Amino acid sequence: MQQDEAHSDEDVPYYEDVSPGSGALPPVAWLPGSDARRLSLNGTWRFRLSPTATTEDEGFARPEYDDSAWAGLAVPGHWVLQGHGAPAYTNTGYPFPVDPPRMPDENPTGDHRYAFELPADWPAGATVLRFGGVESCARVWLNGTELGHFKGSRLPHEFEVGALLRPGPNVLAVRVHQWSSGSYLEDQDQWWLPGVFREVELRQRPEGAVRDVFVHAGYDHRTGDGTLRVDCAPAGRVTVPELGLDLATGESATVPVAPWTAETPRLYDAELATPGERVRLRIGFRTVAVEDGLLKVNGRRLLLRGVNRHEFHPAHGRALTADVMRRDLLLMKQHNINAVRTSHYPPHPAFLELCDELGLWVVDECDLETHGFAQQGWRDNPVDDERWTPALLDRARRMVERDKNHPSVIMWSLGNECGTGRGLSAMAAWMRERDPSRPLHYEGDPSCADTDVYSRMYADHAEVERIGRRTEEPLRDAALDARRRSLPFVLCEYAHAMGNGPGGLSDYQRLFETYERCQGGFVWEWIDHGLRQETADGIPYHAYGGDFGEELHDGNFVCDGLVFPERTPSPGLVEYKKVIEPVRIEAVGPDTAPGAVRVTNLQDFADLSALVFPWRYEVEGRPVAEGTLAVPPLLPGESAELKLPPPADSPPVGEALWTVRAVLAEDTAWAAAGHEVAWGQLPAGPRPVPRPLTSAVAPRRGEGGTIALGPGVFDAATGVLSGFDGRAVTGPRLDVWRAPTDNDEGAPWQPGQRCGPEWRRIGLHRMRHRTDAVVAAGDALIVRTRVAPAATALGFRVVHRWTSDGAALRVEVAVTPEGDWPAPLPRLGLRMGVDGDLSAVRWFGGGPGEAYPDTSAAARVGRWALSVDELQTPYVRPQENGARIGVRWAELRRPDGTGLRIEGEPDFFLTARRWTTEELDAARHTPDLVPGDRVWLHLDHAQHGIGSQSCGPGVLSRYRLDAAPATFAFTFRPAE
Repeated sequence: MQQDEAHSDEDVPYYEDVSPGSGALPPVAWLPGSDARRLSLNGTWRFRLSPTATTEDEGFARPEYDDSAWAGLAVPGHWVLQGHGAPAYTNTGYPFPVDPPRMPDENPTGDHRYAFELPADWPAGATVLRFGGVESCARVWLNGTELGHFKGSRLPHEFEVGALLRPGPNVLAVRVHQWSSGSYLEDQDQWWLPGVFREVELRQRPEGAVRDVFVHAGYDHRTGDGTLRVDCAPAGRVTVPELGLDLATGESATVPVAPWTAETPRLYDAELATPGERVRLRIGFRTVAVEDGLLKVNGRRLLLRGVNRHEFHPAHGRALTADVMRRDLLLMKQHNINAVRTSHYPPHPAFLELCDELGLWVVDECDLETHGFAQQGWRDNPVDDERWTPALLDRARRMVERDKNHPSVIMWSLGNECGTGRGLSAMAAWMRERDPSRPLHYEGDPSCADTDVYSRMYADHAEVERIGRRTEEPLRDAALDARRRSLPFVLCEYAHAMGNGPGGLSDYQRLFETYERCQGGFVWEWIDHGLRQETADGIPYHAYGGDFGEELHDGNFVCDGLVFPERTPSPGLVEYKKVIEPVRIEAVGPDTAPGAVRVTNLQDFADLSALVFPWRYEVEGRPVAEGTLAVPPLLPGESAELKLPPPADSPPVGEALWTVRAVLAEDTAWAAAGHEVAWGQLPAGPRPVPRPLTSAVAPRRGEGGTIALGPGVFDAATGVLSGFDGRAVTGPRLDVWRAPTDNDEGAPWQPGQRCGPEWRRIGLHRMRHRTDAVVAAGDALIVRTRVAPAATALGFRVVHRWTSDGAALRVEVAVTPEGDWPAPLPRLGLRMGVDGDLSAVRWFGGGPGEAYPDTSAAARVGRWALSVDELQTPYVRPQENGARIGVRWAELRRPDGTGLRIEGEPDFFLTARRWTTEELDAARHTPDLVPGDRVWLHLDHAQHGIGSQSCGPGVLSRYRLDAAPATFAFTFRPAE
């Protein structure tokens, strides 16, 4: 890149120079368990916001400065979430002109002051002032003396301040610029949230205290021995009482140990003692290697069942407490997630301690992304400009040095979506030299020149299969191609979890389990980044891009997580738990007698001794018998075929199923005894064939232009059912429209057809109905209609054949599409409106949560009961939701117990809402959905799949709902 003379480093302010900063100490390991004194400087600071990055007014840093007129601000925290300015969300576009390293004059700058009392017994000598994280550039003074400045928002920075501390009052002053040269390196698909958002503290450093420590704890899976060496400056001793070790630092010892894995996170308590300090260490023995084309830990191939995790809280942004971090990890473990990619920066260090303790594999990612330069063909990209290399190396060092002692960290990642360049190669070279024990990850270079794994984002299923076979499209350079083809493959992002979805998870998992090169991946992402807000009348909701008046934003693309902003699991997380469950429970095969079950241990390291396997035998969803299956403690990869006891009611009267579950036998650190890890259902025999409705009455003309048939009343002109069992109903009529999901809408850059825009172009959101004939033919009422959108010749010929036995009403629907349909249909079924007091829903079929054709793994057959309101899924941006799959029958009841029963031939999708699809489609936030006086039922013969085309691949062909002739039927009865 050619540097403009007017932009020389000599004449730009510090916050625009390309350096990482000045005055900070070299990076070192994080040592939370020290006996040295600490003083937290968290609390309410004094705060003043300026619209520009003025540097002339530095008088505020003087201790005597009067800040009484300034506001109070919670630190850790972000000023834009505390009433000063506003947050902004962009995915890739920089919210400032791309003119590196310069910034516009409009650069909000927050001046912070904090007065604190140094304890009277605080020891004299060296003391370190530590900032855990500040966005994006901070300049620091203590008691009026400038310490320096720094960039690298998600990384720690320390300053030596012992000589500046005073007994009694001290004043810390920090000037934080929202934008800086560092912002060009932090384009990380999240809210831009300036401020001092991680802890600030003083750490006493006695003479002879630990300056740095590096724990090397390898494991030899062939011998069962671990080898420990602890490097430390200054020298000291390490004791591990449980292993009987007392070593000088730098000295090695090899002893039998239990290894650390994510499934068995065995940690050994140790103490490091130097002349001036004692530090608690938690040591996990494990070895990571790329061997035989596979990523292995302790000699075994890993299957990563992972998730990408941003740090986020709906009220506090990236200022997280230890309780919130633990809650994240408990939810992950409880949903079978075994790996985290720390997108796209190192997390709070306490998070990694929890990963060590609870057991998760971690890909630790550098605080680096320059994605916005892709919009200009990567021109001026800092990672290929040697002037920026010191800043890149500083970020790499601060991550590796801080986090190098965590056994959970099994790979270092250079960063995310930075293109390619010499700076990345320099980072990789330094990391390899400093820590050769961990492989390197980076996705943005297709050649994998600087990495040890082949990593991709959002590769579709067909490409993943080609990669699994090692038959992917070759690189031009034969040597690089051969090297890449020899590497293990990881999807660092896949299955975009935006809104309703992601779909296709089971199909990915089958590929991971089929091809050993495909070692899993990381769903994008963990949490919806919706910011907590309230309407004027106090109704809570979550805001996304554009809700704060941003001129440039990327809407609700920031809400793409497996948990909602308040950390409630979404249906996507429930589905993912089922797809990645570490125990498979399935019928042995179609030729085996009912009751034979195969149990397979899909874990990488642990046997099944921690689990018990209760079973239940049910008929028509009602329990008949239960017990516990005697499953041996299978080793990883082993299977056992077992017989369930024969049912006492053979043959059963109704649909009979066995459900076998794998649950924790005892309490663990992440869940209580009885927590369900996996489950499977087996048919106990063939499903009974539904009894046909015997016609007993014929349609007859009624008063006021109506036709009566059994409990139903029809409009004689349109043939539409207008009453049932003495109650008014609306419809049912053919319906093919759904409020498009984020995955239906797709991303503009995605290849292939985006369903939502195509559906609107065709006009599926404005279908019109024409009645062609209403004919009483013997004991049936035949209604012929055509359903079609305006401005097109496309349409459907629909025949409704109504019959009744006097108590029930049955409709058989035959649908024939007309025209050359250019897109799949959203849904195919009937929509009808019923009384709003039909608020309690019971059904026999898939549940308890929502499911669609490619998100149905977690739907188990049973009897379920929820209210209409509980059937809704509150996606941050409202969209199609709430369908229950495989429904045999459903009942809607009023408080007095009366109601409506619906039986499907074949099974159907059931959706019930207090608003119409059109109202759902128009809503932008949850308070926009106002319940009406009707319940709207969707009785769908079929639904189009979900996919993940909001960023990933679309719906696989097997889950597409293409326009084709279809026949289905429903029977309506008064609920008994």
